Amino acid sequence: MKILSSLLAVAAIALSVTSMAHAAATGPAKTGHVEAGGINYYYEIHGEGGGRPLLLLHGGLGSIDMFQPIMARITRDRQVIGVDLQGHGRTELGTRPISLEAMGDDMAAILKSLGHDKADVLGYSFGGGVAFRLAVQHPEMVGRLALVSAGYAQDGFYPEMIKMQATMNAGMADMMKDTPMYKSYMAVAPKPADFPRLIGAMGDFMRKPYDYSADVAKLKMPVMLVFADSDMYRPEHVVKFYQLLGGGLRDAGWMRETMSQNRLAIIPNRTHYDIFFAPELPEAVMPFLDGQDKVKTWDDIVNAAD
Repeated sequence: MKILSSLLAVAAIALSVTSMAHAAATGPAKTGHVEAGGINYYYEIHGEGGGRPLLLLHGGLGSIDMFQPIMARITRDRQVIGVDLQGHGRTELGTRPISLEAMGDDMAAILKSLGHDKADVLGYSFGGGVAFRLAVQHPEMVGRLALVSAGYAQDGFYPEMIKMQATMNAGMADMMKDTPMYKSYMAVAPKPADFPRLIGAMGDFMRKPYDYSADVAKLKMPVMLVFADSDMYRPEHVVKFYQLLGGGLRDAGWMRETMSQNRLAIIPNRTHYDIFFAPELPEAVMPFLDGQDKVKTWDDIVNAAD
């Protein structure tokens, strides 16, 4: 039951912050549906910024709405394409099992359908897993990649979390009818009666072991990892992920000459369940996604003072 409590906490937080944000946020410039992999995906386009669009992928049992509290910052200089993932939000569940690999292919198909050969990608948690697979399976389509609270293998979770996730099943749906998660799903889902099936499908997905460590080296584009200091992922896993990307292996050098192109951010005073709407998140991620890698060196500071 503890995993259910954790999921409900996420939903309650997401719904409350979303309700506040909707009052001030402007709606999407465009909405629609795109068929990919036999799933009729719902998407929203926000913002009118130039350059590469940003594909935005939400966490499990959530929707695009999870990002409403930070959407204004994300769309300030960017066009953002938000997608409700399979079975979530306004996207149907269908009969296909939940699969990160399949959805990675689906995201590539959606981008192409919307006229984009390449995009930057930001994915949180479950959406981070989809973003990872998109980047591995279609590297030519990803410019820069930001993974928020998303690991590369199941053993990255604390052991007790793995046990809790294994208990998730369709039978929990009846216990959730008075929760924000259930009510928000019912408000927008194309087939509200699919809620128990979604809970069951996500349970089946979380019970399958996975290890993508061999695929991490395939990520040749710049990658940023973002975790909370009190995340559901073990710190050892976070460090190993960064090292597999080539970061954290040696000193960066006086002039940053041996510095990795990849980045790691740890946001303090945050957990897996509230990092996705933390104001610190876009402030950390957007400069990276915008390619703002140059910073002043000590020499620059001293010379400017002369």
